[in-house]
Amino acid sequence: MSGRALSFGSVADAYERFRPGYPVELVDMVMQYAGQPVRTALEIGAGTGKATRLFARPGVSVTASEPDGVMLAELRKHVPASVRTVQAAFEGLRPGEKYGLVYAAAALHWTEAEGRWSRMAALLEPGGVFASFGGPIQLADPAVKEAVRVARAPFLESDEIPSPDGTPPEHDMQWPGTELRRSGLFTDVRQSMIRRRLTMSGRDYVGQLSTISAYLVLPPLEREQVLRQIARVLPETVEVAADLTVHLARRCSEQLDRRWPSGQGLEGLQKPIP
Repeated sequence: MSGRALSFGSVADAYERFRPGYPVELVDMVMQYAGQPVRTALEIGAGTGKATRLFARPGVSVTASEPDGVMLAELRKHVPASVRTVQAAFEGLRPGEKYGLVYAAAALHWTEAEGRWSRMAALLEPGGVFASFGGPIQLADPAVKEAVRVARAPFLESDEIPSPDGTPPEHDMQWPGTELRRSGLFTDVRQSMIRRRLTMSGRDYVGQLSTISAYLVLPPLEREQVLRQIARVLPETVEVAADLTVHLARRCSEQLDRRWPSGQGLEGLQKPIP
C-alpha cells in the first residue's frame, strides 16, 4: 500500500469535517441492483465512515475495514454501534467469511492490483454484489478552476489520481468496470452516474483540499504554501461538481466453479494476517 494511501490519518478530523457525504440515492441504487435483501456487507477502506453510516441501515450487518487506526477511531464516533470495525487493509482481510455485498467508497484505487478480483470474489457469497463509487470534487466555474490550477502549478501539476489501468476518460466504461469485465469472475457489470452540485465556502473548499493525498504527501511547508495560494484566488463561496461514478457487478458463480473445482476454494488465494 502506497504512502498516499496511508496519509489520511493525520487529517482524520478534517476529513470528517470537509469531505462531503453520500446521497441516499446511492444506497438505493445498490440495493435495487442486488435484487434481494442484503443481510451482510463489508466496506473496504471505510475512512471516517462517510459511506458506512449510509449502508448501516436496519437489517444490514456492516463490517467496516480500514488500515489506518486514527481514521477508524474517527469512524467509530459517527456510525451505529452495530457496525463491526476491523483495522486491516484489503489485502490483509482474513479469508473465510463471506458477504452479500462488498463495497468501496473512493478507496478501491488504493488496493493492490495483483489478485484484486480473486480476493474480492472470495469475500462474496455466490451471486453477491460488488460496488465501487467515487469521483473528484471539481470547481464548476471554469474561471475559478483555472485560477486554482495556476496557483497550484508551482507545487503540483495535478491533484487528481489517474485511472489505475490507464483507461482514457472518454471511454464509455471506466475503471474498475474495465477490470471487472476482464477478470472473468463477475457478471452484469454496470456503470452509472449520480450528478451532484454542491455549494461551499472557499474556506471549506480549501479544507477539503487539505485532505487530498496529493497535498498530504507534500512537505509541510509546501503544503501550507500551496493551500494559502489557492485560498487567495477563491471567492467567498464556490460551486463544485461532486459527481459519483458507480460501478456494480455480481460474483459469477459458474465461472468460479469452473476455475476452482470442489475442494480448492478461493480462500487459498488470500494470506491471513501474520
